[in-house]
Amino acid sequence: MKTHSVNGIRPFSALIDACWREPYNLHRFLKDIIAGITVGIIAIPLAMALAIASGVPPQYGLYTSAIAGIVIAVTGGSRFSVSGPTAAFVVILYPVSQQFGLAGLLVATLMSGLFLIIMGLARFGRLIEYIPISVTLGFTSGIGITIATMQVKDFFGLTLDVPENYINKVSALVSAMPTISWADTLIATVTLGVLIFWPRLKLAVPGHLPALLAGTAIMAVLAHFDHQVATIGSRFSYMMPDGTSGQGIPPILPQFVLPWNLPDAGGKAFELSWNTISALLPAAFSMAMLGAIESLLCAVVLDGMTGKKHHSNSELIGQGLGNIAAPFFGGITATAAIARSAANVRAGATSPVSAIIHAIMVIMALLILAPGLSYLPLAAMSSLLLIVAWNMSEARKVVDILRRAPKDDIIVMLLCMSLTVLFDMVIAITVGIVLASLLFMRRIARMTRLSELLAESNSDRLVMRVSGPLFFAAAERIFNELAEKIDTQRTIILQWDAVPILDAGGLSAFQRFIELLPEGMMLINCDIQYQPLKTLARGQIKPIPGKLAFYSSLEEALTAESIISGK
Repeated sequence: MKTHSVNGIRPFSALIDACWREPYNLHRFLKDIIAGITVGIIAIPLAMALAIASGVPPQYGLYTSAIAGIVIAVTGGSRFSVSGPTAAFVVILYPVSQQFGLAGLLVATLMSGLFLIIMGLARFGRLIEYIPISVTLGFTSGIGITIATMQVKDFFGLTLDVPENYINKVSALVSAMPTISWADTLIATVTLGVLIFWPRLKLAVPGHLPALLAGTAIMAVLAHFDHQVATIGSRFSYMMPDGTSGQGIPPILPQFVLPWNLPDAGGKAFELSWNTISALLPAAFSMAMLGAIESLLCAVVLDGMTGKKHHSNSELIGQGLGNIAAPFFGGITATAAIARSAANVRAGATSPVSAIIHAIMVIMALLILAPGLSYLPLAAMSSLLLIVAWNMSEARKVVDILRRAPKDDIIVMLLCMSLTVLFDMVIAITVGIVLASLLFMRRIARMTRLSELLAESNSDRLVMRVSGPLFFAAAERIFNELAEKIDTQRTIILQWDAVPILDAGGLSAFQRFIELLPEGMMLINCDIQYQPLKTLARGQIKPIPGKLAFYSSLEEALTAESIISGK
């Protein structure tokens, strides 16, 4: 089957590759069902926990996994990715939900979807290759630290209003420690212990559900001794379409709603205006950038695990479509989740069908398990997010970089981590990429060297070789060094065979060097590669009799110099 492409983008590429180009049979379908159920078990509690961490009721996390999970699986470019709410977004979504309410958060999600589609159509799918690991590791570790800090309140059952500023937040949490609830702390500790030690049992069932069940069991025991703890049902309420209200999670399917018709943070009607859109624009762009980075990173990881190849631009468009569709059903920002996608592969997934099955599992949980989910203790949910934060921080990689990486990379990583924690991810990524680029250019500039070919030099001529790119950060230094070496020589032979790049800055430095050549001195250039030669031609650098000449090889240059000098 041939698929049409737009600008090299293949719509529905992952689904077509996995289920049409490759034979799809009952055996593969059964494997996808098993993988989808496995990931669904992981996704249900995580979706609720991440929604709570983002400042919205837990059902909106389930709506995200259900709607965005299906749309992205069908339209995206990575056959094994499982999409939904992820921990990386929490640091962006929480401030938006607090300032603009659910309506503002959904409108920002819709805007981020449009940005993602534009990125895909503009074929920005390879942008992940240009973001250094020191930057990605820095901001993901910073997000992990932020998320972990946000869970301290529910983990210990503290009584306080958490400030927005990170330093004030830590100070407030420390000050609130005398209000610790030992019941919440016990539940959280037991849940965390199960999550930590469950993988050692090497069972096929993921540990998320057993850990939450253990925490809930401890809560039931404590309830007999009149120790009450905060649960999803006690903190969140809902209103049914018929006007009736309830506690916890509504047992209904996601309902179609215009995002801007929902209330703002103050419970009033959300005002969709140019001023509001302008205020949401930075957050929406941050969501899109983070969604692009997360989804493409996930796709690269899955390619390494499976030997398959994803379609990066199609994946961006699929992510965009998912984030456009989800807000109309109450879904918040979604992207591919590395942990869930990796579990999907390990469980035997063969196609995007497994991600669709995972979304159906979430929908079934809404319809069947909603009353039971309301009894989940928030302390247990905080333990679940602590594990997510730990995995996201990639502490082992951070330690490895601190031990083995060059100092430049260490500085960039620590700076990105600090800026993410103290300010926000956008500042961290922007500063990190700029600083990493500058340090990289400095490193490359230092590689550009000027060496003297001693065997070919004498008092009448100077034979030099340039090695490395002649760009703005290195060219001025190289030609200044060359000018300092000039003494009584009548001829300079400059070999360019190891110069791969000449940019506008290098061209300008070369022109100034020619202009400053002493009267009667000849500059002979040889072995110029294609790109520098093309740049010289576009700069209209032409031979000047008695001053500037060009030859194809060092041998020709030496011969010409001998003729000119009369030897």
